[in-house]
Amino acid sequence: MTEQLKFPVGTFRVQGEFSDSQIKSFIQDIKDFPKLLKNEIQKLSEKELDTPYRPEGWTIRQVVHHCADSHMNSFIRFKLALTEDNPTIKGYHEDVWAMGKDYTDMPISASIQLLEGLHARWTKLLESMRPEEYKRTFYHPEMKKEVALDRNLALYSWHCKHHLGHIKLVSKRKN
Repeated sequence: MTEQLKFPVGTFRVQGEFSDSQIKSFIQDIKDFPKLLKNEIQKLSEKELDTPYRPEGWTIRQVVHHCADSHMNSFIRFKLALTEDNPTIKGYHEDVWAMGKDYTDMPISASIQLLEGLHARWTKLLESMRPEEYKRTFYHPEMKKEVALDRNLALYSWHCKHHLGHIKLVSKRKN
């Protein structure tokens, strides 16, 4: 049960190459995320925003702010990989970031606005990329490996669904 609460859409798994239709589907997920997030969030009260989606989990407020920070980092990783040869990216401690006052005590409206603008730009970038550009890489020092942009796109498609799943866990409790 705890695993389903932790990973409501399952864990991230990829194998092999991605087809053009898969890439388009991943881009659509990035494009749709802010609207889907807003639709789920509007169902929740302030008290529910401060409700953890699972025992020992983040609150919904923390999840929304995390999405903004995580997706900003991913967008920047795309830009770096498209403009540099296999750049080494900077990792960050998302669990420590999630304890900051900008996560725990701030309205989610700023992160929602940020996600709307960020995802509009990210979608434009993704739609403008040539197929070979999706093979460009960055080096992730914590994972100690190169990550191709197509794999990172697949990861963030999943990431959107993953955290929407967390929010839905709380909104479903109301019913």
